[in-house]
Amino acid sequence: MPKEVDAITKLYDFILWIIPKLEKFPRSQKFLLADRIENFLLDILELLIEASYSKNKSNQLKNANLKLEQLRYLIRLSKDLKLLDLKSYEFSAQTINNIGISIGGWLKYTNHENI
Repeated sequence: MPKEVDAITKLYDFILWIIPKLEKFPRSQKFLLADRIENFLLDILELLIEASYSKNKSNQLKNANLKLEQLRYLIRLSKDLKLLDLKSYEFSAQTINNIGISIGGWLKYTNHENI
């Protein structure tokens, strides 16, 4: 199914891109905000992988979408605290939006499958 591969691949690539940026956060935020962002990203990745192997994908996809929304705010907070520059924030926001679109499409496909 292209939707699941698309969402997982986009998220995986984003994780590869952002981890080096999170490592550059100052020590005061590295163990708070950076770790929180990293944990959210890994949680979302786990949920998407679980969904790809699950018969009832809907719950995992909805949870992934919720965590993605929470992640948006953590990324925005990082920008507002000047931990991420504007260019990195814009790329992050656009990528998170694209991942959300992929998850939404996957969820819609899953819901049609169950009808």
